Amino acid sequence: MCFTIEFLSKPKEKYVQRYNKLFPSGKAPDNLPAQLPLFYLVSGFAHPELPVVRHDGIFMHRWGLVPFWTRDESSAESIQDKTLNAVGETIFEKPSFRNCIPRQRCILGIDGFYEWREVNKIKYPYLVKCKSEEIFSLGCIYDNWTDNQSGKTIQTFSIITTVANPLMQKIHNTSMRMPLLLDKKDEQKWLDPSLSKEQIQSLIRPYDEKDMYAYTVDRKAGNSRLDRNTPETIDPVVYPELIGTL
Repeated sequence: MCFTIEFLSKPKEKYVQRYNKLFPSGKAPDNLPAQLPLFYLVSGFAHPELPVVRHDGIFMHRWGLVPFWTRDESSAESIQDKTLNAVGETIFEKPSFRNCIPRQRCILGIDGFYEWREVNKIKYPYLVKCKSEEIFSLGCIYDNWTDNQSGKTIQTFSIITTVANPLMQKIHNTSMRMPLLLDKKDEQKWLDPSLSKEQIQSLIRPYDEKDMYAYTVDRKAGNSRLDRNTPETIDPVVYPELIGTL
C-alpha cells in the first residue's frame, strides 16, 4: 500500500510547470496557494491537503477519499482512514470508488514514497524514487463531498495501488503492493474522462522497476510519535545487515 510520501515542491510554480503540458492551453489552470506544503515525510493518516492534477486544472484535495454519498461529518471522518488507497484490481467494484474511477481520475505528483521491508522480524524503511523524473506521478481518484448541515464542500482523493514489480516485491515483502506510478506518456491519457473501462484497466499496472531506485533511511521514519517532517528523515542510512540483500 502507500500511506507515506515525500512532497518537496513548495514553490507552486515548480509543480504547475511540471504538469502544464497536460492541458490544451499549455498552462494548467490552478486554484493553489502561493506556497505548497513541504513534507519530507507525511502520513496519509494525517489527511494532508495536497495538489492533485485533474483534467480541468490543479486543486488542493485532502488525502482520504470521502464519497459524495457519505451521510454526515462523523461518517466522513471515520471513512477517510479506510480510503487512503484504492486497490486497482477491485476499484470498479468497491462502493467508495466505483463512481469515481470512470471519470474522476487525477494525478498526485510526489518526490518519493516510503515503504517498509521486513527482515528477520525487523522493519527497515526505504525511500523510493524515480530515476527519470524528480516529480513523478501517482494515479489517483477524487471526489467532492458536501456536508448537508454546514453546506461546506471538501475535495478528497485516494491513491490507487497495484501489484508490486520485482523491486517492490523485495522491499514491500509483506504484502507485495505498490502505488500506481504512471508513465509520463500516459499522464494525459489517465486524465481523459472519456476513457473506456478497458482503457483505464490497461493503465493500472506495475511500473518499470528499471526507472526506480530506493535507499534505506533512519528507522525513526516509522515512529509516528516523533517529528518526521525534517530534512534528516530523507538522508540515507546504511544498515550493515542489509548490504547485498536487495
